[in-house]
Amino acid sequence: MTGEEREDKAAENCQALWNFFKLSNQMNSDLKESGSGARKDVAAPAAGDFVAASGFAPNRWVKLNVGGQIYATTIDTLVGREPDSMLARMFLQDGSMMPSERDEQGAYLIDRSPRYFEPIINYLRHGQFVCDSNISVMGVLEEARFFGIFSLVTHLEERLGQQETPLGDRPLTRNDVIKAIIQTSVITELRFQGVNLSGADLRKLDFRNINFKYANMSHCNLSHTNLNYCCLERADLQYANLECAQLVSVRGLCANMEGANLRGCNFEDPTGVRTNLEGVNLKGACLESSNMAGVNLRVANLKNANMKNCNLRAAVLAGADLEKCNLSGSDLQEANLRGANLKDAELTLMVTPLHMSQAIR
Repeated sequence: MTGEEREDKAAENCQALWNFFKLSNQMNSDLKESGSGARKDVAAPAAGDFVAASGFAPNRWVKLNVGGQIYATTIDTLVGREPDSMLARMFLQDGSMMPSERDEQGAYLIDRSPRYFEPIINYLRHGQFVCDSNISVMGVLEEARFFGIFSLVTHLEERLGQQETPLGDRPLTRNDVIKAIIQTSVITELRFQGVNLSGADLRKLDFRNINFKYANMSHCNLSHTNLNYCCLERADLQYANLECAQLVSVRGLCANMEGANLRGCNFEDPTGVRTNLEGVNLKGACLESSNMAGVNLRVANLKNANMKNCNLRAAVLAGADLEKCNLSGSDLQEANLRGANLKDAELTLMVTPLHMSQAIR
């Protein structure tokens, strides 16, 4: 730097310091006036005031030398999106951090990797993270942490967290399931045993004879789905939507269907084979208007379930917990209710009268 440039720089710094002291004195005098008279709301100087005080106008262009790579940008880009970041504090000149030294071209020197800095400066420009496939996201994350760009840090941590999730733990999507069905021969058993299908949209698909044992199907949309002859043993179907699904001869021992919607489902097999839901958890589930003739619900949990207008002819409900279950309008002819808990159950408007013999046999 020549002697003339040094003098200019010193003059700029003196002027910036003088402007800052004038601003501070003005604030102090305003505060004194508010203390002696009526209270006045005095706002602290904004980031733009400090920028103006330091001689750095928001639209002023600056050069950054990052690891030997020159980047040209504006003060507004460095300050506007992340005013608390290291880059912002370098140019606010509010006393928290002084700018770094400059090279012979006047660019501010920053000893960091330009490879990872470019996505960061672009993020500050337009608010979107764009990164070439050959650049490590982890590397950009470390640079974002160094510069204190916390909104980008949060975004990258979430992104990396999703990438690090093991493939086997990710829920399959509708497209994944359809692809598996198409690629499997009709004479080959298709097994989704233990698979995570949580939240998947699987409505109106044909799943006949598929093994879903231990599968996680919570919050799935299975409305109008054909699940005839499926194995749902110990599957998790909490709060799943199975409205109007076909569930003929399903094997669902000890499945968890708490809060599920099974309105208008068909469980009856015309050949006489019973759907087996022994020990199933249907607490709070909706089974309204479902055809459940002959279903085995032995020792099932049906507490607070809605079973209005259900066809439960010859169903096995022995030992089932039907406390506060709404059975109004249901057909329980020849149903086995031996040992069932009917405390506070709604039994009005029954299609056929409920005889004590059904509950004690």
